[in-house]
Formats: sequence, structure tokens, C-alpha cells
Amino acid sequence: MSSDVQFIYHPGSSRYKFGEDHPFNPIRLELTMDLLKAVHALKEEQIVQPPSTHPELERMLSLVHREDYIAAIKQLSESAPTPEAISIAQQHGIDMEDTFYFPGLHQAACSIASGSLYAADAVMSGAAKHAYHMAGGLHHAFPERAAGFCIYNDASIAIRHIREKYGARVLYIDTDVHHGDGVQWIFYDDPDVCTYSIHETGKFLFPGTGYVYEKGIDQGFGTSFNMPVEPYTEDESWLECFSSTIVKVIEAFKPDIIVSQHGCDAHAYDPLSHIHCSMNIYVEMPLLIQKLARQYTQGRWVALGGGGYDLFRVVPRAWSLVWLTMIDHPLLGELSAGRKQTLPKEWMNKWAASSPHTLPLYWLDDEKEIGVMPRRVEITAKNRQTQAIVTQDIC
Repeated sequence: MSSDVQFIYHPGSSRYKFGEDHPFNPIRLELTMDLLKAVHALKEEQIVQPPSTHPELERMLSLVHREDYIAAIKQLSESAPTPEAISIAQQHGIDMEDTFYFPGLHQAACSIASGSLYAADAVMSGAAKHAYHMAGGLHHAFPERAAGFCIYNDASIAIRHIREKYGARVLYIDTDVHHGDGVQWIFYDDPDVCTYSIHETGKFLFPGTGYVYEKGIDQGFGTSFNMPVEPYTEDESWLECFSSTIVKVIEAFKPDIIVSQHGCDAHAYDPLSHIHCSMNIYVEMPLLIQKLARQYTQGRWVALGGGGYDLFRVVPRAWSLVWLTMIDHPLLGELSAGRKQTLPKEWMNKWAASSPHTLPLYWLDDEKEIGVMPRRVEITAKNRQTQAIVTQDIC
């Protein structure tokens, strides 16, 4: 493995868990690391464990989130929250449906934020060209409230740190199927942070934002870009939209570093969206981001995790592909050429009984199992119209 890359993981991140039946389950982290170890792409001694609390965490946390919100999260993290804390939980986005409180919530969320801060420092200090923090990518949290399983917006905290400490221009790339709303709105008026999100249109999917007319305000006008795609979009159209727009964005913005979020819920198997893509997009998107980093940011690239709710069949493969890209693993060359490569038997045998679905045999999906959407031509045409609007808006 190259010394220019760091794989960052703190065990405290796995305590960020809303319950056994909740879709946002940290078992995703274990599954992915096991898969990488099984293909000899990651050794235990290569995993960098950052401190539980980054020295700048408290300050950066307060620069992204409101003090009353942070105080509420701390109170709700107690084993027995006070009635006063419980009474204000809902006004801060903490409910009992999808984003709720549990003992140790603040500490677990801080472990994730600290990991993303550590990744930012590793890259900006020159200790690494690329850094990967899978537990990060909680992009829906706002300054005053939680949303979409996200308590603290670690991506925004890391970006704020990069701006404050290093004065670098940041391009944030969000490939999660849900719009990266929290990060966008936090930096909506900042001319030195450009946010880009490709996602299923908010007409049909949470959080209901991410339209092409969301371009930023004041000095930040023209540094917010959204590429919403139609439901049931497939690989070819998704990749066409992504590659044509992100290349123009980076050419225009000229960042010093890329921070990317790799939610993998645009897959056809994902239960929380309507996009119909296969593992092919998770091969191609990291490859393009790495290429752009090498071309425009001297290789500086921080990658975070994010969403992804088919825990066994999709997330481990997709998240592994980000790391395989970062280390230029030979397996990636085979996959990008479209060649079938089997998943390791060791990993399959360990996890088959735990999976609610039959595990895939290969890294890439069987097109027959994914199927073809009957409205492909219509969907592609609509996406191209949106793509043309986005491209036209890029200076």
C-alpha cells in the first residue's frame, strides 16, 4: 500500500447506532473492512486510529452548529435525559422515527467528526495525498437541527477546519442519492467552498431539495451546483450526467482540495431510493474523482462514507472500491475493464448467514439480475435536459 494514503477508523464510530432494525447500521463498516482484508487490500496495522477527540473539535463544532443545539445533544446523550431536554428534542430534529437520541450519542457523533478532521489534517499537512474515513459523510445535519440520521455534519466541520487552518479552497462532491443539503446550506454564501451534488430529484425523495436553481447567495452565488436525476436512472445516464458536469465545475472553481461523500444508495437494490444503477457507477466515480484530484489539487483528496442501506450486497463492495481506487489496487483495473471478479470465499462464508439476501458472487452486478428499465430513453432525455442547464450555469 502506498504511504501517500491513510485509512482512518475509530472504534467509537461504531457506537453511532440507532438500533438493530434501523437502516443506518454501523455493521457496514465492519463488513467493508473485512472485505478489504480478505482481498489483501487492508491490513490491521494499516488502519489509522485517530484520537477520540480532535484538538480543534469543540471550536469547529461551534463554528458549524449552534450552541443550543450542541447543548441539547449533550443532554440527550445522558443515560437518563432530563424532561426539559426531552421536551426540546423535536425542535432540534430529534424524533422517535428516524433520527433519535440514545445514551452516548454526542460522544459517538464526535468520534465521527474527529475522524473527518483527522483526515483533513492528514491531507492538508502533506502526511497523505488521499485519506479515507468511511464513518463520515453525515451530510444532512444543519446548524440547529439533526436530519436524515445525521447529528453533527462532519463533512462541514472538516471543511470549516480546512478553511480556517489552511485557507484552502474546497470542492465538496456528494454522490449520495439524497441531496447533500446540510453541507450546501452551511456554505451557501462562501465563495471559497464549492458544493456539488448528484442525486435523485427532490420532487420524489428526501430531503426535497437540490434543484438546479440553488446556486448560492451573496458572495457564494455560483458556487453551488446540483445535478438532480430522474427516478429509475441507470448507469449510463448517471455517469454521463456526473462526468460532464463535475469536470466543468472543477475547471471553473479550481480548488485546492476535494472532499467527497460516497453514499452508495443510488444502487437498484437500495430500499430508500428509486434509482436503478449497478455497481458500475461505484467503480467509475471514484476513478474520476481521483483523476481530477491529481489534475487539479496535487492529489489532495479526502473521501467520506455516507448513506447506503443494502448493508450486505451493496455497501461493502461500493465502499471498498473507493479504497481500492486510492491505493491503485490491481483489482480495480480488472473491474474498470468490465471483467468478472469473484468476491473472496472467506468473506462470503463469514457473512452469508447474516445477510437477509443471497450475497452476490462477483464484484460487479449481473445485468440480468438488475434488469433494464422500460422508460430508459425518456429518462435519459430528461436527464440530458437538466444536465444542459447545469452545464450552462457553470462560468
